[in-house]
Amino acid sequence: MKISFLGTGTSQGVPVIACHCEVCTSGDIRDKRLRSSILVEYNGFTVVIDTGPDFRYQMLRAKVDKLDAVVFTHEHKDHVAGLDDIRAFNYLNGKALDIYASERVEKAIRSEFSYIFSPIRYPGIPLIEFKEIGKDPFSIGGQIWEPIEVMHYKLPILGFRIGDFTYITDAKSIDQQEMMKLRGTKILVLNALQKDRHISHLTLDEALHLSREIKAEKTYFTHISHKMGKHVDVENLLPYSTHLAYDQLIVEL
Repeated sequence: MKISFLGTGTSQGVPVIACHCEVCTSGDIRDKRLRSSILVEYNGFTVVIDTGPDFRYQMLRAKVDKLDAVVFTHEHKDHVAGLDDIRAFNYLNGKALDIYASERVEKAIRSEFSYIFSPIRYPGIPLIEFKEIGKDPFSIGGQIWEPIEVMHYKLPILGFRIGDFTYITDAKSIDQQEMMKLRGTKILVLNALQKDRHISHLTLDEALHLSREIKAEKTYFTHISHKMGKHVDVENLLPYSTHLAYDQLIVEL
C-alpha cells in the first residue's frame, strides 16, 4: 500500500494574504501546506480521501492519471469544495466515479453541488455514484476499510483504518470503543492543528497523548495550521516515531 499526502494544511488559522509570519515566509517546502487530503494506492486501485479546494492542483502536482473512488470524512468546505474537478476522471474512466460518504455528507453534497443532480443534464458535469457508509466496514477494490467515528467538537465524522494504516483528521476526541479499532495499527495519521488549545481540533500535545495511547509504530501529524510553527522547529521537538507530515510525503506499507 502506498500513501501520498496530497495536502497537510487547513483553512483554520489561515492568515491574511499580507501575513509575514515565519511560516508564511519560510523557504522550506515542508511549510507550504495545501488543504488536507491523501491518496491511497493498492491492488491497482487509487482512492482519495477528501477533495478540498486544492484538489485539482494536488492531483496535477502528484501526476495522478487514474482515480477509482473518493471517500469523505465529513462535509466541511475545506474537505469537499474541489469535488467538481473529478469530471476529468469521469472522462478518463468513461463512467461515474464512486463516492463513499455518510448519509449526512451525501445530503450536504447534494445541496452544495445541486447542479450535478439536476434532471437537466448539462454536458460535462461531474458524474458520481454515491455509496452510503456508516460505522460498518466496507470494501473498495477488495480492501476492507473500517470507519472510525471521531468527534469534531459536536460533529461526528469518520476516520478510516485500511489494513495497518489509519487516517484521522479533524478530531477533538475519540470514544474508547472507537479507540479499540486502532489497536495494532502500524502507521497512524492524526490531526494536530496547533500548540494552543482549540475547541474542535486536537492540539499538538493532545495528538501526542493519543499517539502514545494508540502505540502505532509511526505517527504522522496532519491538518496543520501555520500557528504550529515551522516544520523544522516542531519536528526537532517531537518524540521518536512521531513526525509532522508534509505535502508530497510518501509512505509505503
